[in-house]
Amino acid sequence: MTDILQVARREVKMGFRNPWAYSFLALFCTFSLSLLIINSQNIVQGYSAITGSMLSLVLYLLPLMTLFLGAFSLTAEKEEGSWQLLSTYPIGTLSFIIGKYTGLAVVLLVIIGFGYGLMGLISGLLGTSFDSSTYFLFLAFSAGLVLLFLTLALFIGSLSRNRWQALTISVSIWFFAVIGWPTLLISILGMVPYLWVKPLLVAATFINPAELVRLFVVVKLGGGSVLGPEYFQWVEWIQRPNGNLLFMSVCLLWILCSIVGVYKIWERGRTHG
Repeated sequence: MTDILQVARREVKMGFRNPWAYSFLALFCTFSLSLLIINSQNIVQGYSAITGSMLSLVLYLLPLMTLFLGAFSLTAEKEEGSWQLLSTYPIGTLSFIIGKYTGLAVVLLVIIGFGYGLMGLISGLLGTSFDSSTYFLFLAFSAGLVLLFLTLALFIGSLSRNRWQALTISVSIWFFAVIGWPTLLISILGMVPYLWVKPLLVAATFINPAELVRLFVVVKLGGGSVLGPEYFQWVEWIQRPNGNLLFMSVCLLWILCSIVGVYKIWERGRTHG
């Protein structure tokens, strides 16, 4: 536990010195406030045009920010020789990975919290405030995206040899998971027998963290009807009393499995050089 805290503390210090983090924070606040100013409603609540636009904004920006910061953090350890130095100390690979994940998660969640706090304050002064449940759903949506995509970022950083390679892979994964996902999904489902459509749709949704979190928040905002009949079962289980617990369990399982995979990659590199 001590090793994890030391690695996490070091990562937090480095994260808050990273200009990339503040650049993404400025972009997030600027565009969020712009959407709120355009909105003519006095209170932003439920699933509407303004909340749909903000969901898209968050979905485009936060995964990209997370992939960049997380992947670059691990590749920097390789390029600068920090990992070679750390590996000579009695620190376990799993402690290192969990510490990196924890530290990066703290940095990203603080950035998100500050951004939403500033957005809530300024929007309140402008007379365009959030409904409390909608506000916290957006906060949960952003936190879920960050925590899930951070595991993908660790995978990218583990497999990449340098920052340029990490940049290329990060942009590719972001494009397919966020922008190209609907087209890719429709093309694949159009080539399989009808009986396979729903099972493949479920599997594909669990594979893509952006789609998984988006579906949950859209249903919670009351927009389940826009998803189509294929997602009826999703709407049904998310709206159950234990829907929140089931969703958090799925996310936790996703994170744990990913961290184990990253650990195996780094442990193999540590053993074989």
